[in-house]
Amino acid sequence: MPIFHISNKKLIPVEQTNFMTEKELQSLIEANLAPVFNCRFVSSEFSTGAQHAGRIDTLALSEDNNPVIIEYKKVESSELINQSLFYLSWIHDHRGDFHIAVQKSLGNEVKVDWSDVRVICLAPNYKKYDLHAVQVVGANIELWRYRLFKNACLLLEEIFHRTVSTSPDMVASNKNPVMVAAGKKAALTKATGVYSFEQHILGRPEHIKEIVFELKEHIMNLDSAMEEVPKKLYVAYRIAQNIVCMEVKKQKVVLYLKLKPKEIFNPPKISRDVSSIGHFGTGDFEIAVTSPADLRVAKEFIDMAYQRIGG
Repeated sequence: MPIFHISNKKLIPVEQTNFMTEKELQSLIEANLAPVFNCRFVSSEFSTGAQHAGRIDTLALSEDNNPVIIEYKKVESSELINQSLFYLSWIHDHRGDFHIAVQKSLGNEVKVDWSDVRVICLAPNYKKYDLHAVQVVGANIELWRYRLFKNACLLLEEIFHRTVSTSPDMVASNKNPVMVAAGKKAALTKATGVYSFEQHILGRPEHIKEIVFELKEHIMNLDSAMEEVPKKLYVAYRIAQNIVCMEVKKQKVVLYLKLKPKEIFNPPKISRDVSSIGHFGTGDFEIAVTSPADLRVAKEFIDMAYQRIGG
């Protein structure tokens, strides 16, 4: 998609360019993991050992403490998908190595949540075979496309939404054996380690369920790339990073929004600053919803959080 510079009511196309090397792209993303994917940096060019003989471009930890693998290419290449699947298989078999890397980078107190492993591929484009491969394999992979422009603007766009749990039997036997093995492992992990949305509303009063469903509909309609990620104690809604986390209680629905409380002018009475208060989920601005009136207020701030993170 082209972008234009506005000058004297005229639209002037901005010419595209590219990075000189993949390392330049990698270094830029690693230095900006927080604003781009809301992750913490763990390691760069992480060796997978003599047996696997590979190097993972970037290892990170998500805001939900999930492992994150990021691989880069500055040209269109199917190797990126194969490499990512290979490293996804590796990390499940070498959790101890990842734990040690996290402790060295972020401290011994950080706990890793293995219920969800993100694999992010970043390239200027993908072949149709790549898109088909990640769907058939069923692995937990995100395909992101980048565009670099000569006015020093970088556009990041998710072009493949992460897959849901897929049975290992769906992986064709004539596929690359590395892809097959990684796909089976990913499918098994998703089937046994991920919580469901239904678990969070089970046994809740009808009026609370109605609030939850209306909030869910509003959030998911904000963006076609919006993803619902149920966790043990909350449900996260994210694109590149969490926008809102929803905790369903018996008498209210608590939202944690990715907003800076000190920047909110005249905050509503149903909200509070939880930046220094321990809570489940991510986000420093809390809103408690118990009524239709609260819903209307909450939606305004959900939209604000979506806009603030670049939606």
